[in-house]
Amino acid sequence: MERIERKEYLDWLVRWREQQIIKVVSGVRRCGKSTLFAIYRDWLLGQGVDERQIIAINFEDIDYEHLTGYRALYDYIKGLLLPDRMNYIFLDEVQHVEQFEKAVDSLFIKDNCDVYITGSNAYFMSGELATLLSGRYVELKMLPLSFREFCSGLRDPAVQTNAQRFDAYMRVSSFPYALRLPSTGREVQEYLTDLYNTVLLKDVVARQRVADVTGLERVTKFLLHNIGSRVSAGRIANTLKSTGKGVDQKTVDKYMRGLTDSLLLYEANRYNIKGKQYLSTQSKYYAVDIALRNTLVKGAASDIGHILENVVYLELLRRGDRVFVGEMEDGEVDFVTVGPEGTVYYQVAATTLDEEVLKRELAPLQRIPDNYPKLLLTLDEVFATADYDGIQKRNVLDWLLEDQPGIFDRLSRWPPAR
Repeated sequence: MERIERKEYLDWLVRWREQQIIKVVSGVRRCGKSTLFAIYRDWLLGQGVDERQIIAINFEDIDYEHLTGYRALYDYIKGLLLPDRMNYIFLDEVQHVEQFEKAVDSLFIKDNCDVYITGSNAYFMSGELATLLSGRYVELKMLPLSFREFCSGLRDPAVQTNAQRFDAYMRVSSFPYALRLPSTGREVQEYLTDLYNTVLLKDVVARQRVADVTGLERVTKFLLHNIGSRVSAGRIANTLKSTGKGVDQKTVDKYMRGLTDSLLLYEANRYNIKGKQYLSTQSKYYAVDIALRNTLVKGAASDIGHILENVVYLELLRRGDRVFVGEMEDGEVDFVTVGPEGTVYYQVAATTLDEEVLKRELAPLQRIPDNYPKLLLTLDEVFATADYDGIQKRNVLDWLLEDQPGIFDRLSRWPPAR
């Protein structure tokens, strides 16, 4: 099966090659981390690296079950090291190793070891990784396929236009394996449902010790149904209580943390544009994959405005800056990105061909007093581009497909190195 080359992610690994630091690739289950490592290993071999210099272990393979203790793992790898050459060590799903950080640290301090690890468990997302490997790692936060990557792997001859490709992206899913499945059958839905159950049970229920799985699912589906809307634990608790299916606020808050740690959902905090302050309440939540969300939430596929917002949010994360919801006294900007190259404001709408809609979407951007770039992204194909006194209107599909040279350089500069 043809692999989709994740060029930006590969470039990141290449740039950190043989640097004296642990390379961590984290991301939701089945987003392509193991395949990325395989692509990188092939690249190394193409650069003249000997196969004996590469040690690759996937801890979801039962053949390596005997190495899930840190001492056994370290002794095994130490016995394979070539003393006079660089050794490239890949530990996939390393969270299965008890106290893995002891083995990783012992390898990291060796001059001839270049260490790469992955993990999809919430363990990697909860702050514990920073404690265990503090100051000794850089992290690549991997997402499922971007629209551009999806298009590069799409092989359906009936899909010719960008609009058709985007429809397939929403329907088939951004998870790489879904591209191998028949897009018109039930296989994709079954695959996504299985993925959802796996993440929920292994990364939320088991880790958070959830007893009320039904309550957790209600909270999950509430958040998935309300992507792009301000929510709070209190609001969710009150809504569920009104339906006679109550979950208390403290428990809802715990579930929300578990869902974001698992990367099934992402939290977008608010940013006060005038005061340049980060706000921690009334966040918005976005799904890791729209097809997964639409599989679980009935009638959700028709919510094109919030779906488009979700896609743009994930793309902004991929491009390396921090992403917030813009807060103003008399309005809201869909997204504000903050990074080493400055601030950019984004407004997202399905269409602005109606004059009243255009005025409404431009208004928040026009009230921002600074001169940072301001973009209005829509699906409009007629009058797709325009300049409204410095506010640039762009077709969102063209924007999603544009090349972003060097964007992953910014991932390692922002936030500042640990």
